[in-house]
Amino acid sequence: MAGRAEPLIRGGGGGIAAALCLALMAGPLLAVALRAGDSAGLGPGDWAAIRFTVTQSALSAVLSVALAVPAARALMRRRFPGFPPLQIYGFHGVVLGHVFFNLPLVTRLLLQGWQGIPAERLRLSESLGFGPRETFRHLELPMLVRVVPGALLVVFLICTTSFAVALTLGGGPRATTVELAIYQAFRFDFDLGRAAMLAGVQVALCVAAVLALRLAPLPVGAGTGLDRRAVLRPPRGTLVRLQDMVVIGLVLGFLLLPLTMLVVDGLPGLVLLPDTVWAAALRSLAVALGSVALTLALAVPLAFRLAGARALWVEVAANLSIAVSPLVLGLGLFLIVLPLVDPRLMALPVTALVNALLSLPFVLRALVPAIQEVNAGYGRLAASLGMGRADWLRLVVLPRVRGPLGFGAGLAAALSIGDLGVITLFADGARETLPLALFRLMGAYRLTEAAGAALVLLGLTLAVFWIFDRGGRGRAGL
Repeated sequence: MAGRAEPLIRGGGGGIAAALCLALMAGPLLAVALRAGDSAGLGPGDWAAIRFTVTQSALSAVLSVALAVPAARALMRRRFPGFPPLQIYGFHGVVLGHVFFNLPLVTRLLLQGWQGIPAERLRLSESLGFGPRETFRHLELPMLVRVVPGALLVVFLICTTSFAVALTLGGGPRATTVELAIYQAFRFDFDLGRAAMLAGVQVALCVAAVLALRLAPLPVGAGTGLDRRAVLRPPRGTLVRLQDMVVIGLVLGFLLLPLTMLVVDGLPGLVLLPDTVWAAALRSLAVALGSVALTLALAVPLAFRLAGARALWVEVAANLSIAVSPLVLGLGLFLIVLPLVDPRLMALPVTALVNALLSLPFVLRALVPAIQEVNAGYGRLAASLGMGRADWLRLVVLPRVRGPLGFGAGLAAALSIGDLGVITLFADGARETLPLALFRLMGAYRLTEAAGAALVLLGLTLAVFWIFDRGGRGRAGL
């Protein structure tokens, strides 16, 4: 029976998807490497950008995870409806911006870890008379040991390759990231050799982080249960309840106050938005949907392949894009298409492709452990019943991976809609996406209209993420 359980999990298209990923990544990187030979080398400003990138990324990752752990724990235990002057530019602003954007992501990743603890384990701990300390030690702490290292390194990579935050809140010799230095070399100097050299440095930084990420364990669950909803019952006492409410209140205040101000300032700007902004919003939505389709087309067969018999080259191909920023990939693709066609004509397809490749590792990190758990818990039983591949996927796998699949699709769509990276290298006014239109409004000091465009961007991002994520969490028949 054990021999028949294994083939059920394998995806026939996993090797093809891995080879396609390698080809799509290798071409732009080779173009960047060849062009980097034209550079005179790194100057003092470039080394300063490297130091700034590593420092702010590490600090942003630590702060994001440190704040997300108590927030996720409080959210798991509770149900509820629905300073002095701070410099927001330079180092402090970039770190604050990254924590603001990554805190919800890390909280959600940690919350999935808590929800992955089988309800039966929690009930058993209650029947054994476990208190909060024993529950944390035997159930929660092992989960955090599995999840936190990966979360730290994922946030570090996101911050290392972040472009929009550095462009908006950074700048200047003392607050320039490698991404921003690449953009400046390309946009202002059109020094493709220096831009390619900096892109190589960016890849090296991310590869070093990926090697560390390779050592971090995947966030596997705490065993197989009966698919019942896990509920971490809060300890009794007013003090503990107050503690959770304070944590949730502080996090909500940190996240909702800027969003509330955006809504207040953005509503008057909605009526002033030109038609070009609404057209850019439609382009962003089309790019996001195309990116999600490409991401899932690659992620699903790769996830089945990685969840079964692992091959090192498949794993490298699937996660290679996490070591490359959108700007680096975009620069490589620009160098490839420049002699062949007007790069502006390729702006939207290239943006969708790059966003799909960059979303792939995050989707796989959610899908692969889920498929492994399904195979470990039900593979032998399905094989003993003679269940075919189609029935196995439809009746067993899909209902149990809908949550991670929907979350991954929503994350891919949200990342694509909000991306301000590769589009800056390709697009003109006729092909701009909503983030680029917003950036240009800010650059023209049309701040009321920019706030309106930001509100539209926020609404679109939340809507697409909610639709995909909600679709994944609806587990009919279970």
